[in-house]
Amino acid sequence: MKVQEHASSIILPDQRVAVCGDWHGNQGWARMISRALPRLAPDVKTMLHLGDWWMPPGAVDEIFADTSIDRFYVVVGNHEDFGQITPLLDKHPGEAVRVSRLTWILPRPARLTIGGRSVLALGGASSVDRESRQEGLTWWSDEAITDEHVAAAIAGGPADLMLTHESPANTPVRAVREILRTNPHWFTKSALETSAASRARVSEVWDAVRPELLAHGHMHIGAGGKTEDGRRVASLGREGHEGNLGILDMQNLRMATPSLAIIRGIADRWEDDYLAREKRAKGAAEALHSGVLDGLSPTPAALQDARDYVDGRRTLDEIIEDVRRRHTRRPEDKP
Repeated sequence: MKVQEHASSIILPDQRVAVCGDWHGNQGWARMISRALPRLAPDVKTMLHLGDWWMPPGAVDEIFADTSIDRFYVVVGNHEDFGQITPLLDKHPGEAVRVSRLTWILPRPARLTIGGRSVLALGGASSVDRESRQEGLTWWSDEAITDEHVAAAIAGGPADLMLTHESPANTPVRAVREILRTNPHWFTKSALETSAASRARVSEVWDAVRPELLAHGHMHIGAGGKTEDGRRVASLGREGHEGNLGILDMQNLRMATPSLAIIRGIADRWEDDYLAREKRAKGAAEALHSGVLDGLSPTPAALQDARDYVDGRRTLDEIIEDVRRRHTRRPEDKP
């Protein structure tokens, strides 16, 4: 992973952006998002990833190559390759670093302006599965949100939107509170205590900068809630689960979360359309090639007919009828 560009200021004109929860390096799911997003929100050019991204930067470029996405910002989670990320951020303190054509990794904290709204990003979280991981290979202490991160985030002043990987401690999201209460995966007491301290740090910043909306990942549950003083929290789900993708309106900070069924349905239709197009392309290529073998050259009109057919603008029956009209004379038209 290498730095291709670095920036101390990020100002984007976008009125809507895509927001995603954890992917855990799942390129298949990322590809499904890339197929659904152009139909769900063709105007969206920026994706904000809320951590546990951990995939080759070049994969993002390839997966989103045929979409309108031209910026991909990562708020680091706890499951990231900090062995590569930390040296890059340390070399450019306080700056975002671009590590591929699309992918930017945000520092901790980071300040952005999107659609005229002030945004604070504070990555990192505690790994409750730390004890099953190997330090320097699948776990790094750099995941932690430090006191220095907290102080710098607060010093930047208020924000309209806050992006984190970790949940705040005093979350209004009932589904998250239930996970924390029941500990369904039987994590150890020490892991839970470290996790609670991490959430407390996020809450300290949240209470200080008081954003209208805080969006986070990490808890692997798609849900939302609202505090008594009106602040909203959106928890995004993990890959392949409900609530992983959100379309955020920067004007009113309202987030629409397409259902899993809708995302899968659109992606499946995309695949069907792609396969059908490939079949049409193969048929057109074979037809044109057979003419070449016979010593013929396709006319410009024939090439346009082929393009229309492959792109689905006209059916084969429509093209045949058009050719018949172009090349068939009525009896009264004969000389």
